[in-house]
Amino acid sequence: MASDQQPIVIYPPAGDGGRRVRAGPHFLGMAYTLLDVVEFLRLAGMEDADDDWLRQSPLVEWRGGGPDTWTSAHGLHD
Repeated sequence: MASDQQPIVIYPPAGDGGRRVRAGPHFLGMAYTLLDVVEFLRLAGMEDADDDWLRQSPLVEWRGGGPDTWTSAHGLHD
């Protein structure tokens, strides 16, 4: 998967704190930490992805909070 062809979207935290991760039309998984997102991207072929890249890349769209937000608005996950 080429990152320049498929933007990465990390959705707002669900009730359990997990965030859906998509690259283009592909669902990559439910992440509970930033390292989960890194691993999903590596498995999808982006071997150079790391937490710094995720925090800075214009290809990554963080919805409902940035890379340090892993709790839902309802506070069900600490």
